[in-house]
Amino acid sequence: MKILSRVAIAAAIITLAVVGFAYSGFYDVSASSPHSGVVRWLLSTTSEASIERRARAVDVPELDDETLVLAGVNDFNSMCIGCHGAPGIEPEAMGQGLNPPAPDLAEEAAEMTPAELFWVTKHGISMTGMPAWGVTHDDSSIWPIVALMIKLPGLDEAGYQSLLASAQGHGHHADDSSGGQHSHGAIDEAPDNTAHEHGASEDHGETPRPETVPEAAEEHDRSTHEHSQ
Repeated sequence: MKILSRVAIAAAIITLAVVGFAYSGFYDVSASSPHSGVVRWLLSTTSEASIERRARAVDVPELDDETLVLAGVNDFNSMCIGCHGAPGIEPEAMGQGLNPPAPDLAEEAAEMTPAELFWVTKHGISMTGMPAWGVTHDDSSIWPIVALMIKLPGLDEAGYQSLLASAQGHGHHADDSSGGQHSHGAIDEAPDNTAHEHGASEDHGETPRPETVPEAAEEHDRSTHEHSQ
């Protein structure tokens, strides 16, 4: 009984200490302050174990398909490089301000299984800035990104750009590629050309003004009358 009482008292003290610390405001939660070594170890270890455990239930399809990779590079370019960057491409301002920093996915792909990459992409990771893409994308839209990530360790900047150039029209975010944006620009110019042509046709239509026709006829009649006299 004494042991149980001591355990209960110790648990109560620890609970009060944790609650008191939480309400104290001493811990700096700003993204501009890096985690301490202990916190970083605790978060990374917990995250890795959680991902590994849950990814065991993922059924991995055949990913060695060039069409799947082409679809994945467009989607990756639209959904991932802002935070993670890509071969030869630095993360954007938002990604540079994340704490913990978004990892280099070429390095992660070399260490994680396809099932783990899929699980993280679909479900995200709490309190890291990594969203759960499965909320807005079905599994068939996520696997191409995994297929692309598997290729990242072997891609340099030129290889990535070449793959991206070959991928126009592929993937869930095909319209977000540079080729898609170029097409949108061409469409935007069309109304101006149409308006110009329409305006030209209107000017052409106004050239023979209706009121000039009777005057010409009247002058012709006078000329005929004077000639007859």
